[in-house]
Amino acid sequence: MSRRVVLLALEVLTPLVVLVGWFVISAGSTSLYYPPLADILERFGQIWLGAGFVSDALPSLGRMLTGYVVAAVAGVVVGTALGLSPVARTLLGPAVEFLRALPAVLLIPFALVVFTDDTTMKVFVIALGCSFPVILNTVDGVRSVEPLQLDVARMFGFGRVERLWRVVLPSASPQIFAGLRASLSLALILMVVSEMVASTNGIGYSILQSQRLFATTDMWAGIVLLGLLGYLINIALVVIEKRVLAWHRGFRASVLGS
Repeated sequence: MSRRVVLLALEVLTPLVVLVGWFVISAGSTSLYYPPLADILERFGQIWLGAGFVSDALPSLGRMLTGYVVAAVAGVVVGTALGLSPVARTLLGPAVEFLRALPAVLLIPFALVVFTDDTTMKVFVIALGCSFPVILNTVDGVRSVEPLQLDVARMFGFGRVERLWRVVLPSASPQIFAGLRASLSLALILMVVSEMVASTNGIGYSILQSQRLFATTDMWAGIVLLGLLGYLINIALVVIEKRVLAWHRGFRASVLGS
């Protein structure tokens, strides 16, 4: 318990020390590009704790979470199929590797031509770009399932679907969540980039407009918002992961303690 308290204190104190240092160092700044942290926080409250959150932050979060959920579901489905079927790996493996090698932002011009709806375009880019870490981690997780587990499941009369739900996916779930966490930061990046290229609202659009108008304090306020959102969303995913994988942590503890 004492070790956990120390780690929690370090997790809280480290950002506070950075913020205090930033606040002190920038206090007397007159630079256009590096305004004082006090001014940034003031603009943060005026913009993002008011109408700006509704007009720009909420649409951004909606697009990001929609694309992320689509990527998670599609990634698990495709990754499971590739992991279970050598034929599917032979047929689809080269296409997956080809698309994975392409930077996701290169899909934006293609999406602008194909999709007339602004929101659909952004969701498509986020979903496609975020799906590959999930696919690859799911494939590795499914292929690493112990054959003995599958043999025991067959001995108990489990059908193919039951083996999938009760053996394969639980065994692969630690690696699936590793892919989901890797995709989360990518979703935030693609959300911002897609809004900077073609949009009329959103956090990325707001930051770009602030930069173009030399409203540097507003730009930094948007960057601070992105950092906070990324941190909070990651915490939410960690909490979900701990609940879903509680059995896995208990199993590892029992194995290490035996």
